[in-house]
Amino acid sequence: MTDPVTDRLLNSDPLIAVVGATDSQGKYGGIIYRDLKRKGFRVVPVNPGRRTVDGDRAYGSISDLPEQPDIVNIVVPPSRALSTLDDVADLDDAVVWIQPGASDGAVRDRVEELGIPSLIDACIMVETRSRV
Repeated sequence: MTDPVTDRLLNSDPLIAVVGATDSQGKYGGIIYRDLKRKGFRVVPVNPGRRTVDGDRAYGSISDLPEQPDIVNIVVPPSRALSTLDDVADLDDAVVWIQPGASDGAVRDRVEELGIPSLIDACIMVETRSRV
């Protein structure tokens, strides 16, 4: 699969912000964060309710990140995804990867309205499974 979002995975050492990253073992935000980290991707957790995730400093929002991510991976309910999209729209050259379950009609409409390149309802863990 190639598109503007998955192509970013081919960048040299891409930075992936995982919105919804958590230490909770059973939540997808934590599963995805640890999976990408284990595969060697540079990841940064974004979660306003956490100080750290998997021992890494967590940030409250996309705008708090010290470095612009190459990909913003969204793993939160659609209502929270909507506010995240507004933060992503403020970035230069932003792309979003919206995990299954994090989108609905309003999220899709907002992505289109903002003109953000996106991949919606595809799992980043599946797309990166060849990188171990």
